[in-house]
Amino acid sequence: MIKEQFGWNRFFEDQLAGGIPGRVASSNHGRFLVWTDGGEVEASVSGLLRRGSGLWPAVGDWVELRGDAQVIVKVLDRRTKLSRKQPEREVREQVLAANIDVLFIVSGLDRDYNERRIERFLVMARESGARPVVLLNKSDLANELGLDLADVVARTAQLSPGVQVIPLSAKADHGLDALPAQLMHGETAALIGSSGVGKSTILNRLLGDERQRTSAVSAGNSRGRHTTTTRQLFVMPGGWLLMDLPGLREVQLWASTEDLADSFDDIQELAGHCRFRDCAHAGEPGCAVEAAGLAPARLANYLKMQRELAHLEEKIDPKLAKETRAKWKAVEKSVRHHPKRKA
Repeated sequence: MIKEQFGWNRFFEDQLAGGIPGRVASSNHGRFLVWTDGGEVEASVSGLLRRGSGLWPAVGDWVELRGDAQVIVKVLDRRTKLSRKQPEREVREQVLAANIDVLFIVSGLDRDYNERRIERFLVMARESGARPVVLLNKSDLANELGLDLADVVARTAQLSPGVQVIPLSAKADHGLDALPAQLMHGETAALIGSSGVGKSTILNRLLGDERQRTSAVSAGNSRGRHTTTTRQLFVMPGGWLLMDLPGLREVQLWASTEDLADSFDDIQELAGHCRFRDCAHAGEPGCAVEAAGLAPARLANYLKMQRELAHLEEKIDPKLAKETRAKWKAVEKSVRHHPKRKA
């Protein structure tokens, strides 16, 4: 059956209530292109879903369609979910992709390369449940830019031990054969990164067809324009699926402090040796994290995301806000009582 090709399994089968299963391949202003065993159908959502009583469909979701296959009546529970905070003041989740197995984090080796941004994407991947793989595109420019490619790959790998880093050049069609090897038949990957890093070019090369529009980056600042404006699934020649996501200008996290800790396990390991259990790693005596000589920018980025996620958790859960304030009061009290103790 065709739905097995699209990632259908027992997890979704057990949720079906008798309707027609399908996978959302793209969406546009409340209309959804859905892949089913009967072919592609364009569907809308039922009144019940529209009134907010259930999950709103995202690209990659498995859904249940009414008998006429034109109305989505249910979004099946997701195995994985890639989200960010909606880029506005309102505290709201924006689901970027659903049911992905691998998240390809794309960074260009021109002026786009930014270790702090890659760290943010790695936290997003941890929260989503997908396996992150970092793609360093435009490797053909390394010599021209005066970069030691092996050193950049090694530094990037150190951002999160165990995460694979693949240098490639989509334009020169070099290194792309390493991507299909990351997935099995029926599995789904997504490409995420800033505009202009070459996500659409990577997709086109893998497809062997100019399916997605591309554009050159600005010669002045190496920034790209948004050429991908919608999220869309594509079936790849090897039988796996790939989603091209629009470039993100803002990477506001929708995660937990636990996801952050998993992405910075080196800092977490050091934190276990701090004098104070609730050490904030910001000048307290006996701080093992500060004494370890970590790269200042990495530690600063960790602390920044920690504050950001703590604030997010407080907004979502008022009870948590009270507990967090009590925790920091305890830290301040401990420091005041031991002001002259040496590390």
